[in-house]
Amino acid sequence: MIKGFKDFIMRGNVVELAIAVVIGTAFAAVVDTFVSSIVTPILNVFGSPDNGGWGIDLRAGDTVDGVNPTLIDLGAIVNALIVFLITAAVVYFAFVVPMNRFTEMQKKRKGIQEDVPEPTDTELLTEIRDLLKAQRQA
Repeated sequence: MIKGFKDFIMRGNVVELAIAVVIGTAFAAVVDTFVSSIVTPILNVFGSPDNGGWGIDLRAGDTVDGVNPTLIDLGAIVNALIVFLITAAVVYFAFVVPMNRFTEMQKKRKGIQEDVPEPTDTELLTEIRDLLKAQRQA
């Protein structure tokens, strides 16, 4: 039972997934800091200083402990979208594209052919018909 657990843990997919989670978390923190330090101030230039940035104040003047509970914070939504897009783009271009190229190179090196598409039902039926016709004539 312990050997099976050890084999499961040492399997490549589990280790790769653990590494991906750690790197993804660290990278998300970097992107979040970048966006909140650079993009947020730029967005706040277009917002109102009364409501703390770029948003819609539903009832002006209501604050609880310095926070406006009736503020629809559009800047936070835009920031989250920017963080997501930057993270997704970097993951795609830094990890997915190189891994796809590496996989293709490995297939070429090993002599593995690209997947040949399966014949359609119509093509198979046509081939069977032609074979039966050739057998009758012989």
